[in-house]
Amino acid sequence: MMRCVGVFGFVVAGILATWMPAPGQETGSSCVACHEMLSGRLGDPAKRFAEDVHAEAGFGCPACHGGDPTIQGPAAMDEAKGYIGRPEAAQIPGICGRCHSDAGFMRQYNPALRVDQVQEYLTSVHGQRLLGAGDTAVANCASCHGPHGILPATDPRSPVYALNVADTCAGCHSDTARMAPYGIPTDQAEKYRRSIHWETMSEGGDMSAPTCNDCHGNHGAAPPGISWVGHVCGQCHVVMAEYFEASRHSAAFEMMGVPGCARCHQNHEIRPASDGMLGMGEEAVCVTCHRPDDVGGQGAIAMRATIDTLSGTIDSARVVLEHAEDSGVEVSSALATLNDARSSLIKARTAVHAFDPEKVAADAEPGMKIAGEALVRGRQALGELRFRRIGLAVAVLIIGALIVGLVLKIKEVEPSVGATDGRDT
Repeated sequence: MMRCVGVFGFVVAGILATWMPAPGQETGSSCVACHEMLSGRLGDPAKRFAEDVHAEAGFGCPACHGGDPTIQGPAAMDEAKGYIGRPEAAQIPGICGRCHSDAGFMRQYNPALRVDQVQEYLTSVHGQRLLGAGDTAVANCASCHGPHGILPATDPRSPVYALNVADTCAGCHSDTARMAPYGIPTDQAEKYRRSIHWETMSEGGDMSAPTCNDCHGNHGAAPPGISWVGHVCGQCHVVMAEYFEASRHSAAFEMMGVPGCARCHQNHEIRPASDGMLGMGEEAVCVTCHRPDDVGGQGAIAMRATIDTLSGTIDSARVVLEHAEDSGVEVSSALATLNDARSSLIKARTAVHAFDPEKVAADAEPGMKIAGEALVRGRQALGELRFRRIGLAVAVLIIGALIVGLVLKIKEVEPSVGATDGRDT
């Protein structure tokens, strides 16, 4: 493999050495003047190139196609003047690399842009097949970025904008006929669009959520191997990956040829994690390997019981405290402590990836204590509320009795006062 990559590097290095960095766009280019008058595949590129990031930087057609744009007519397309016309697929990485692999040259235009894309491409499945096996059906630079009208990856119209990457990859990888010779499934994009990652990006607007190139790489694209799936997922899910790496499942899964994270969470159709995945229930993933009576099954049952107990106690405490608060009892400090209990629940859920019931219980213990105390405070608050209501009821009864007695006394006194007034008359 390394020898093949070395050959690819030699080939591309030769291409890069052949051409110097491309010159800028000359004023009054005959290429544009001619091709704008044409239609279809000969005219469209000239129209699309107007908004290309390279055109904005001052580069013209000869930068990639060669030739002399100062000459009118067919003479401009003279091979003696470097004209290559439409590049062959195998030429494209070298053409792009003339500029994009030159750190000094790129610094003049975009100092932040990486200059190792071609070298990465050489390590990819695409690059190895194109430059090593001559397979022109695989992706090259233009396949993903487009040949003309190339836009920055931050532009929502770009095919490599985060929200568009899945569609760009699906252009090839969802094509059954195109993928048939490689034996690659074509349902990845369909599954990805049912995943929590796609939901987070497309509906939640979080452009940092993973898409195809975040897991497979972009220029160095390759399928994650069994032994390093966890490292890919661990780029975002760091703590979970560390727990899994240190767990008994890590070595066991690798020995069995089972991809770690993907074994339980899938790879493309990743759904939101839930407590239902843990244990021996119908939705649990543990049942695919364990029985309720084996050590692993018992451990899964124990971890699920811990999680359910803590989650249930937190929910009960919140219900009681919110009831008390709505009734006018001051319980804001007790409600605030439940945030700490929920943090403990999150830690316990994360610790599940260590597959150690004792670790899960240890992380849940502080939360259990906090939630238990909050539940007691909530019940005390409701007790105070009942006491207040009973006291209020008694007070109302006493006041009512006094009012009734007063009314009766007034009625008793009124006839006597009337009789006295009559005798005086």
